[in-house]
Amino acid sequence: MISRHFTSFSNWVAQVSGRPTTFAISLIVILLWALSGPIFGFSDTWQLVVNTGTTIVTFLMVFLIQNTQNRDGAAIQAKLDELIRASAAQNVFIGIEQLTQEELDEIRAKCMAKAKAETAANQAEHRANRKAAQAAEQATS
Repeated sequence: MISRHFTSFSNWVAQVSGRPTTFAISLIVILLWALSGPIFGFSDTWQLVVNTGTTIVTFLMVFLIQNTQNRDGAAIQAKLDELIRASAAQNVFIGIEQLTQEELDEIRAKCMAKAKAETAANQAEHRANRKAAQAAEQATS
């Protein structure tokens, strides 16, 4: 129950915090604070107000945004895993997000090598098809 409420709250905060209006309001608050500096004589308390406020907001936002990112990442991973499972793709890729960085780098290098080989093969096939088409055109001319 607490998890569901936290999820709803973090989703709401993530949506609201990403809006241009929220940025504009934040900018206005900072400008008002800066303009009030001469009134308060640029005192230590005046500086402490904005420092404390921004620190608290930043501290809390880190956890809310991380929660949202974790859930988004898990949902995307589940969708990708299902696409891999349901397609002709290799099922060995399901769950690779749990591997170490070195293991992921190795898999990525193998995929890149395969892609380069396939690109080269496709280019060779395209050249051969073009030559065959030119030869057929010359033969019928």
